[in-house]
Amino acid sequence: MRTTVKELLKGEKKNQEVTLKGWVRTFRAKRFIAINDGSTINNIQCVVDFENTDESLLKRITTGAAIHVNGTLIESQGKGQSVEIEVTSLEILGDSNPDEYPIQPKKHSFEFLRENAHLRVRTNTFSAVMRLRSALSFAVHKYFTENGFYNFHAPIITGSDAEGAGEMFGVTNLDLNNIPKTEENNIDYKQDFFGKETNLTVSGQLEAETYAMALGKVYTFGPTFRAENSNTTRHLAEFWMIEPEVAFNDLNDNMDLAEDFIQEVLRYVLEHCKDDLAFLDARLTKEESAKPMAQRSDMALIEKLEFVTKNNFKRVSYTEAIDILRNCKPNKKKKFQYIIEEWGADLQSEHERYLVEKHFKCPVILFDYPANIKAFYMRMNDDGKTVRAMDVLFPQIGEIVGGSQREERLDVLKEKMKALDVDEKELWWYLDTRKFGTAVHSGFGLGFERLVLFATGMSNIRDVIPYPRTPQNAEF
Repeated sequence: MRTTVKELLKGEKKNQEVTLKGWVRTFRAKRFIAINDGSTINNIQCVVDFENTDESLLKRITTGAAIHVNGTLIESQGKGQSVEIEVTSLEILGDSNPDEYPIQPKKHSFEFLRENAHLRVRTNTFSAVMRLRSALSFAVHKYFTENGFYNFHAPIITGSDAEGAGEMFGVTNLDLNNIPKTEENNIDYKQDFFGKETNLTVSGQLEAETYAMALGKVYTFGPTFRAENSNTTRHLAEFWMIEPEVAFNDLNDNMDLAEDFIQEVLRYVLEHCKDDLAFLDARLTKEESAKPMAQRSDMALIEKLEFVTKNNFKRVSYTEAIDILRNCKPNKKKKFQYIIEEWGADLQSEHERYLVEKHFKCPVILFDYPANIKAFYMRMNDDGKTVRAMDVLFPQIGEIVGGSQREERLDVLKEKMKALDVDEKELWWYLDTRKFGTAVHSGFGLGFERLVLFATGMSNIRDVIPYPRTPQNAEF
């Protein structure tokens, strides 16, 4: 029976016959094969008796080749590993032409690896990132299941714009070379597949709210899409969102949930992904050391994760945050790119990071934002100018969670929709939840890739999703 590298490195099968299948990372001196099978960041060394092995077979042991090894697991004779396999037989399962294989055992730029995204997971960095992504995904489902939530699958095709931003991908089966028009010369969507204008979803929140008002506690975890023409290191056109919705939760309950959830999933990877985190921690430390002193991060990767899991999140009103930012040195000396001058400003990443990293020195939850910079569904406060919104801010990344107590009052919600030109007819079903048994309820959204970005120490969001979708790029 085949044994994984991860199991073999535990040493429990020492002096036993073992079978291993994996891919060659390196082959040196016609004797030492480093094999990895994806189960761990670590390779295992396999020692070949090259004098009694056919030369033509040895020539086929090249980087990237798939290989089947039988042998005895013994205590390693060299440095750097505790055990190794003394090979008794080997078979090449799949050749890899060294003149054509792009992932050679050397340093490659991330840009080069994005161009070879189908093979980049064979590198140490990307295999570690993707194992961590998988572990975080499991931790998300584990947390919500253990806390009484039901997983809700929101539709991917929708007729509503949850964010009111309009940056949506259209869905159609109309003939684009012969688009039917109405008498008013508009596109006749009645002839389209769904009989109306439809898009790929930007959020499952509105639909999740309807289910929370029957099942109590639900969460979505699925793909979302945004047609934002942005090429920054923080944006993707296709990304995954985690969105819990809870009936009878107010804003304080919502903040409690967000803090507990984030801390628990990060504790999970700290406990279960130690080898990958150690590798990524060392990678980030080396990368930071090459930067000018002023641009270096104050925290190593594992230190940063523990900073979040071991510190209570500081809760600060938007108004208090604006006062802090307006009077801070970077703002007064105009070192911020976006100067804070008055209440009502939309905070940027530089402001959020200052609050977390310099002022409070802990994760921060901002709440009670100006109504005019937030979405229509957020509950209006009694002051008539702020809403019960919240954002969770992290070191080095800024906002990682956005959420709110939802506006449960039908008359107020209708007024807000009218003011923001949100069509009541399109959201009649959403308004129904305010007619039949309405109640206080809250939820938030967390972009999964931003969580993976934070947990892995990577600097570009395109490097924490298997196949990034960005403007002018839908390869693979």
